Amino acid sequence: MLCVTATNDPVDGSPGEKTGLMTDPRLPDVVTVILAKNEENSIGDAVRGALRFCERVVVMDGHSGDSTAERARQAGAEVHLDPGTGKGAAIRAGLDLVTEPVVVMMDADGSHDPADIPRLAEPILSDVADLCVGSRFTGGSEELSITVGQLVRTIGNISMNIAINKRWGVELTDTLNGFRAVRREAALEVGLREDIHTIEQEMVMKMLLSGYRVVNVPTHEFSRRYGESHIKIWRQWPHFVACVFTHVVRGSRRDGSAGELNAPPEERDPQ
Repeated sequence: MLCVTATNDPVDGSPGEKTGLMTDPRLPDVVTVILAKNEENSIGDAVRGALRFCERVVVMDGHSGDSTAERARQAGAEVHLDPGTGKGAAIRAGLDLVTEPVVVMMDADGSHDPADIPRLAEPILSDVADLCVGSRFTGGSEELSITVGQLVRTIGNISMNIAINKRWGVELTDTLNGFRAVRREAALEVGLREDIHTIEQEMVMKMLLSGYRVVNVPTHEFSRRYGESHIKIWRQWPHFVACVFTHVVRGSRRDGSAGELNAPPEERDPQ
């Protein structure tokens, strides 16, 4: 758990090509947690798509005012109300609820392709990584720079990637994509606290800071099929910047310029 690596290439080729882990499309050690709020038009397809690749799908419903929860249950998902304070709180609640060792996080708006679930899970099942984030910069995206708001998000994402890569000496291309797989035990161990979308970059930084392995694999992001994004970029961008700054600075103070927390076990301070 103490070796930090980062890559943007598919791990060991295409999913299951060398390990054989993907021969059965339904992965018994993987659960998909879908974050949803007022997504009644797309939640059914998201749940049914995810159930092709894992035996359990959990929908964290953000107190929807439509039939999201009902349609999710009809499609075969287990539905729970999240705390109602944001995506970060929903992710933490989901991690507490499930018991499977590998958790895939997916949005309900149709932008994530469930067929990428095995690609995200395999590096963890193969013990190559502890967190695998889908990269829209290598897999393609239909939402990176269409509108002014999306352009701001793209520039912000690249800037935060640069800061994180420079700080931890890694080469990640996407740290903000919510489509990801994580080793549940590791995610609980690092102590996630962010309540909103900033939990996604917090997860990457805390995993790196704690010496866990973080990788990217290409995943494609489609345009949201219905409605509008719940990210209010003009209101929330200061939170994203503050989150990165806080963890980069705090990380520097904790492990020093030599990167003590990321050092091999024999080189760590036994304190």
